[in-house]
Amino acid sequence: MLPVMFRNNWFPTVFDDFFNTEVIPTTQRTAPAVNVKEDENAYTMEVAAPGLKKEFCRISINDEGNLCVAIENKFEHKEEDKKEHYLRREFSYTNYQQAYALPDDVKKDDISAKVEDGVLTIILPKMKKEEVKVSRHIDIA
Repeated sequence: MLPVMFRNNWFPTVFDDFFNTEVIPTTQRTAPAVNVKEDENAYTMEVAAPGLKKEFCRISINDEGNLCVAIENKFEHKEEDKKEHYLRREFSYTNYQQAYALPDDVKKDDISAKVEDGVLTIILPKMKKEEVKVSRHIDIA
């Protein structure tokens, strides 16, 4: 006969102690997916956030010159119908904040953004490269 392991629900396991600590708070969070495209005129970032409204977004440039993107979900808890109640609730609303290092050729004063169909699109225009003409007349001494 195999021994049966008895476990009390009030006694946490070693794994519960390890994984349910505040030391590892990011294991239960997910960041939105980000696409970055480049063409000759600009870089384009697309941040996927279904249900996103522009009022929930903040975009700025910090003192180090990095692009800071913050999405704060302002979900309001509504009064529930007293005749019914949730047996299980899995909808999760979290906040997201990330700083991105920008390439040197981005015109930081002309960055623009829009929210459409749950995608935050950030346009990072490139500086125009001035072609330096190499031809010149050289005097002979």
